[in-house]
Amino acid sequence: MSYKIGTKCVQSGYTPKNGESRVLPIYQSTTYKYESSEQMGRLFDLEEAGYFYTRLANPTCDAVAAKITDLEGGVAGMLTSSGQAANYYALFNICENGGHIISSAAIYGGTFNLLDVTMRKMGIDVTFISPDSTEEEIMAAAKPNTKAVFAETISNPSLTVLDVEVFANAAHKIGVPLIVDNTFPTPVNLRPIEFGADIVTHSTTKYMDGHAVALGGAVVDSGNFNWAEYPGKFPGLCTPDHSYHGITYTEKFGKAAYITKINVQIMRDLGSMQSPQNAFLLNLGLETLALRMKKHCDNALAVAKYLNEHEKVEWVNYPGLEGSKYYGVTSKYMPNGSCGVVSFGLTGGREAAVKFMDSLRLAAIVTHVADARTCVLHPASTTHRQLSDKQLEECGVDPGLVRFSVGIEDADDIIADLAQALENA
Repeated sequence: MSYKIGTKCVQSGYTPKNGESRVLPIYQSTTYKYESSEQMGRLFDLEEAGYFYTRLANPTCDAVAAKITDLEGGVAGMLTSSGQAANYYALFNICENGGHIISSAAIYGGTFNLLDVTMRKMGIDVTFISPDSTEEEIMAAAKPNTKAVFAETISNPSLTVLDVEVFANAAHKIGVPLIVDNTFPTPVNLRPIEFGADIVTHSTTKYMDGHAVALGGAVVDSGNFNWAEYPGKFPGLCTPDHSYHGITYTEKFGKAAYITKINVQIMRDLGSMQSPQNAFLLNLGLETLALRMKKHCDNALAVAKYLNEHEKVEWVNYPGLEGSKYYGVTSKYMPNGSCGVVSFGLTGGREAAVKFMDSLRLAAIVTHVADARTCVLHPASTTHRQLSDKQLEECGVDPGLVRFSVGIEDADDIIADLAQALENA
């Protein structure tokens, strides 16, 4: 039976058998017992499925990964310790020393640094392009060693909205997958796989958890990209892995090849596993995700409309606001709502922004975004602090930009807090 997204948020991933716990249990164990050394050997050789060490697999984590995979419409998924780890693993799984990535410039500052600093040190090149690029412009950035195209569906914090089909079509003409970070819309509002994306990542720390209690990330594979068609481009998936006695992932695991390789090779060696406790907390958040996203979006639209009419507000950026540059593409991909984050700039720039933020009473200044409580941040001096003015411009981050993450409180109270803070600013 095919369920709707709200039902999947509650029911997917874990189905208890007769007499078992109705609620997903926390398997708080590092290891698992077997009766014979032979069976344990088969597990290590990937000849048999099962649990033997929680860094590689854990029943609680697997159930939650299965839920997120179902929500996104993928074939296989996995959890990581953070969203940053999810993006790194998703790219590094197919892009090694000597490789090249095409990335939208409008991405989270930490991800920008991951690509522009750390992965360059590993010998992986990156070309940043406009999130509004045409197919031809994306393809013009390709090189013989290009391995992936990467972007955020709604960028943090500039709120540019990706035309997923344009980026997917270009990536596929180049012969590489499109990897998208879908953290802000969540699969409740956008399922990028339906529009051609191949790999979807998340910082589950944000809306999926929803309560700012548990760090986490996720990677979901659509199963649609044919790695075997490009063996020279993706040798890690298409040629023997000698650390597992010469198995070839595409031959042995078919559509699960990509996620299997991340689990048994990248996670084995780098170890950024999500803890069972965090996965349990994440699952609680996922159960109310559909309800919360509607409230976030309704509140954010009300806030955006209020700010858009305020004399002290110079500009407002919210994808669901009529008149937004991205209103058309948002209506195409996310007709039921986009996200709960609004960005805006005040007359008076950075100094006015700081004074405004310090005057807020309900909204808290925190290095976080996208949970139940309304919060605010000045990205240019915090999350994007390491970026130059030129890089800030490329990311679409105005130095005076205020990122306002609208919570699920009563909209009237949020707007009243904005009103008194703007008065002080």
